[in-house]
Amino acid sequence: MYCSTYGEQYEFLNPLHHGTYFTELPELSGSKVCYAKDSWLLQHQFGTQQLFFFNPFTRKMIKLPRFDHTFYLAAFSCAPTSSECVLFIVSYVSPFVVTISTCYPGATKWTIDNYRHQLPLSFNSIVRNTVAFCNGLFYCLSFDGLLAMFDTAKCTWTVLSVPLLKWPRKLFATKLCREDFLYMTEQGGDIIAISQCYSEKPIVYKLDKKLMQWKVMRTLDGGTLFAGFMSSRPGIGLPRSMRNCIYFPVYGRQCKSIISFSLNHYRFYPHKDWFPWNSRNCFDDIVWIEPPRDFFRFT
Repeated sequence: MYCSTYGEQYEFLNPLHHGTYFTELPELSGSKVCYAKDSWLLQHQFGTQQLFFFNPFTRKMIKLPRFDHTFYLAAFSCAPTSSECVLFIVSYVSPFVVTISTCYPGATKWTIDNYRHQLPLSFNSIVRNTVAFCNGLFYCLSFDGLLAMFDTAKCTWTVLSVPLLKWPRKLFATKLCREDFLYMTEQGGDIIAISQCYSEKPIVYKLDKKLMQWKVMRTLDGGTLFAGFMSSRPGIGLPRSMRNCIYFPVYGRQCKSIISFSLNHYRFYPHKDWFPWNSRNCFDDIVWIEPPRDFFRFT
């Protein structure tokens, strides 16, 4: 989904059929996408600071209690139509303190608490897409190798040092380069991280939850990953040509398309030099989103 910079028209690009669809979404006017999952968007309204859920396929909207605090991370566990849905927001207080706010659809107020941790966590080193929900835990990954976990049942916050083995160490001490990216998602009960640098092919990791270590993956076991700045998503049961592949959006002034990386052939399709790599500079305007199973087309 390519979000509109001007006006109310949004563009949807289907990597399966390479089809492009346009639709007007006036409901999103003056708001910005924060996260996407299970056909739903989490939107932040400018001015009023209102947060709300919106399904661009059904046009259904779910409002949330007013949230007057600044925040850095925002995600939700599952579709807001489910009774299991939990909305998770992290606000930065200091390197050793964060404020975590939780809510659920239908609630009248937020639950807000401060949490202390022993390791210094800089939110300048965390990008918004590196948050994933799995088995009751929200996982947040930073570029300096810290893995934070919030337990929604116990309301506990834990920060551990779990560095990615092959992630460039220069990023741990310097400002993140525009050409270096980190993604995270959940796939089949596993936490998956993808590191991508301009001059290198992407590296895929799986978190060993027992040892709390990242292990390099050579295959996705027939699965597919869709990596994006605002959210990353897994894909299961796609056509053979899309299996064991990672899909990245390409969006800039010169082009708007999709590029894939095959773990079978260990190369990009089309070759990554076909696109100007610096065109991938508008990730705030792109989000991967799954349509409902019974969705046919936009009207």
